Amino acid sequence: MTVKTPEHKKAIKQGMLSNVMRQFDNAADIIGLNSNIRKILEVTNNELVVHFPVRMDNGEVEIFTGYRVQHNNALGPYKGGLRYHPTVDIDAARALAMWMTWKTSLAGLPYGGAKGGIQLDPTKYSNAELERITRRFTYALGDNIGPELDIPAPDVNTNPQTMAWILDTYMSTKSPAERSTNMHVVTGKPIGAGGSQGRDRATGYGVFLNIKFWAEHKKIDLKDKRFTVQGFGNVGYWAAYFLEKEGASMIAVQDAYGSIINEEGISVDDLLAYTKANKGSIMGFAGAETLDKANFFGLDCDICIPAALGNVITAANAPKIKAYLIAEGANGPTDVEAEEILLEKGVTILPDILCNSGGVIGSYFEWLQNRNGEIWQMDEVLEKLEKKLKESFTKVMETSAQRGIDMRTAAFIIAIERLEETYVQRGIFP
Repeated sequence: MTVKTPEHKKAIKQGMLSNVMRQFDNAADIIGLNSNIRKILEVTNNELVVHFPVRMDNGEVEIFTGYRVQHNNALGPYKGGLRYHPTVDIDAARALAMWMTWKTSLAGLPYGGAKGGIQLDPTKYSNAELERITRRFTYALGDNIGPELDIPAPDVNTNPQTMAWILDTYMSTKSPAERSTNMHVVTGKPIGAGGSQGRDRATGYGVFLNIKFWAEHKKIDLKDKRFTVQGFGNVGYWAAYFLEKEGASMIAVQDAYGSIINEEGISVDDLLAYTKANKGSIMGFAGAETLDKANFFGLDCDICIPAALGNVITAANAPKIKAYLIAEGANGPTDVEAEEILLEKGVTILPDILCNSGGVIGSYFEWLQNRNGEIWQMDEVLEKLEKKLKESFTKVMETSAQRGIDMRTAAFIIAIERLEETYVQRGIFP
């Protein structure tokens, strides 16, 4: 595993914040965004930092730092994931919260943007410790989250189990009569705890659908296309699963432990089974060979899916990229300098706020079901998800063509204009 120095981690986080601000400024300049509204959207509404103690399995107490940044709620309650990762800090949360605002706006959802998490490496803690950490974090957040205020969801290194612990802890702080009305305080829950059919695959399925829509638009057949996946977690797996069903071939995968390659194709489900039996790692998988990590982005393929962390495609590796389509499963995987290089080369980038928005759309469906006391079937959820994503994709393609701009800038323009219209219509208090 590559060890990142504190300085390197800091540079990545500062880079993410710089990226989102430059992306915003670029789109805002093009549309001549109202200067007063611009001032509002450039800053976050609320930033919460909590330090809380948790007793470890050995009896010792450890202090953890948790974050929740609420960027904007002009369109509705704050919405965004919680991640457990060493790179989590206030700058990372700010950048990710801003991206959530643009993502929910672009998708036409009644949500604003938020993000947060805890600065830790979850592999160093037992399941019982992670449960106590999660419950204590939820208690520390208190009424700063809520089903009509701020609705967390899973993100990097968190999952349905994490959401179930948050739900149970949050509901325990309410009176018995109020508890069942707070089921939608988090989304991405297990089915038995109020979760929605299809939410587990919503993000990855959305990545796949965006690739499919683009291929149909370009009259490209996905059969026999070669693709690579960086990050074989929930998003990477489901995107690969659906692409493989279309006849495409996964030739290489990279995760935190290393990279593997098989030019003849890697079985998606075989690799998943292997990772489940090997603490999440892809390394040592019999159906592929080890690849030098530095060569991953330079592989000869058609589609590259970065589905791990931010700022992985940089000015250093962008010139080596041979894929003609990059589908951003992660948030902020491509930095601004790399994007300029790729666009110059004629590479199409399906931007994160469009490409991975299936997750927040799936979360919206779960929130609606909890709110209304409804239960939707899998096919109903996936059908609604496809319809919503097709609307967003079509709008982005049309704006891109009309203005002669790349897809990311088009997506940002659509998202910002919706917010601008809201502020113009509602005015600014007082």
